[in-house]
Amino acid sequence: MSRIAARARAADLLAAGGIETAALDARILVEEALGLTATDLALRGTGPVGVEGAERLTASLARRLAGEPVARIIGAWEFWGLPFGLSPDTLVPRPDTETLVEAALGLGLDPGGSHRLADLGTGSGCILVALLTEWPSAHGLGLDRSHGALVTARANAARNGVADRAAFVAGDWAAALAGPFDLVVANPPYIASAVIAGLSGEVRDHDPRLALDGGPDGLDAYRTILAQVPRLLAPGGHLLVEIGYDQEASLRSLAAAHGLSARVVCDLAGHPRVVVMAAGIES
Repeated sequence: MSRIAARARAADLLAAGGIETAALDARILVEEALGLTATDLALRGTGPVGVEGAERLTASLARRLAGEPVARIIGAWEFWGLPFGLSPDTLVPRPDTETLVEAALGLGLDPGGSHRLADLGTGSGCILVALLTEWPSAHGLGLDRSHGALVTARANAARNGVADRAAFVAGDWAAALAGPFDLVVANPPYIASAVIAGLSGEVRDHDPRLALDGGPDGLDAYRTILAQVPRLLAPGGHLLVEIGYDQEASLRSLAAAHGLSARVVCDLAGHPRVVVMAAGIES
């Protein structure tokens, strides 16, 4: 079978299995199984799949049909136009989280400034690494409770050329930090515990529970972060957190209780996605 025929056959199989993104998933899985780029597949699609390639592709398709996300199958995903490796201890970076990066870049900080950043619950390191690529003189610290996540984040910093400006350490949010930081960012777990069972299988069964479960009302991590971070902010510093679509009012109240005013940035779908906090920000 040719490579192009294998892609078409894979797309048909995934579509028949109810996969909504069958064509895209098929292309990605074919490229990964055969070690091809998109250009390779377009220019040399008539070449044979080969026995080993067919075996790898068959195994990948079986995993996808069983509900495993493509990103987990290939062990990597793109965020902010950058490649990130994944592990069982990290979330798959999602486009919505790019709103947080955009909000940080929109703060008006000097692009060449030596900013000090902290990323709480860094996971794959995608937020911190993305910001460091945009601010070439900045330095950042990523914290996570998971050793596996820290190993993955360190590898991603190296992969994207910012390892000399990024450090990753084990920590319970900001409890062990001394500051000051110009920017603190976090995409904490914010899903209420009781809701997790009703999530799609791709999330519920494959994303780490530690990165999803925000406690009974989904706000546990925010309460901890807001109790710890204000003392760490440099003059004019900011705290940015990603939130769930229905958490804007709760975060505004929490921010006010800790002496911070807040404004909200929406994602491309128009949902509240990021809360920007610091003294003196207009609501």
